[in-house]
Amino acid sequence: MKNYNNKIELATQISTLKEKGYTIGFVPTMGALHNGHLSLVNKGLSENDFVVVSIFVNPTQFDNKEDLVKYPRTLEADMALLKQVSDDKIIIYAPSEDDIYGDQIQSQSFTFDGLEHEMEGAFRSGHFDGVGTIVKRLFEIVTPDSAYFGEKDFQQLQIIRKLVELHQLPVNIVGCPIHRAEDGLAMSSRNARLTEAHRDIAPFIYKTLNVAKVKFGTKSAKYVTDWVTEQFKKQPLLELEYFIIADITTLKEVKRKSTKKSYRAFIATYAGDIRLIDNIALN
Repeated sequence: MKNYNNKIELATQISTLKEKGYTIGFVPTMGALHNGHLSLVNKGLSENDFVVVSIFVNPTQFDNKEDLVKYPRTLEADMALLKQVSDDKIIIYAPSEDDIYGDQIQSQSFTFDGLEHEMEGAFRSGHFDGVGTIVKRLFEIVTPDSAYFGEKDFQQLQIIRKLVELHQLPVNIVGCPIHRAEDGLAMSSRNARLTEAHRDIAPFIYKTLNVAKVKFGTKSAKYVTDWVTEQFKKQPLLELEYFIIADITTLKEVKRKSTKKSYRAFIATYAGDIRLIDNIALN
């Protein structure tokens, strides 16, 4: 398994592989890998000859600097985990901030047809500028045929699709199902930071989403939203930041249901100081 921390050396290797006719999949990560990441890697390996996995904690997408400092960095463990998946078909790119940004660590300014202002964008200032900056930069370095993203970050997935469309980037974006623990909690690198008590209660998030999905079949979006809000008021260990039912195309909150549109429920909660997000398709 080859490991690069220099973009020029990586690009040279990828160019050599492409000249031989090999296809390249790409899974961008911030490390602290778990089975959710591995499901993306396995999907990429099933559709490509090689998969590049980037491991880079991107400073420009953190609106909370304390979260950036505390974000787990486990490169050696990540490499060992990936080696168990494949020893010869995975290429790791673990760059420094200098290799990505040079001497100016700052975001570009992006517009994504308004997608960036909804949900996460409303609560995390500048977040999607940081996401757009790093993903566009990584696409330029890796030049993948296909890139794989989990639906846990569904808004991010839609924004990356829009990024590719608006900037005419030659990469196929593949969305992959949310990978969950046996009790339903969506896999996240942040889960490792949960206290025992918070980890025990965290599956309540997905359980509530499932009930909300059933209720949405016969009730209005407002009714379901009010019901979810009341359920979280009964859980002192979880603080609801938002619950929104939105059109999956525009990501705008639904006011009146239409049988011609598809909807998804999005949720963000705090378990102590750990922020957890999840979502579920409703129809």
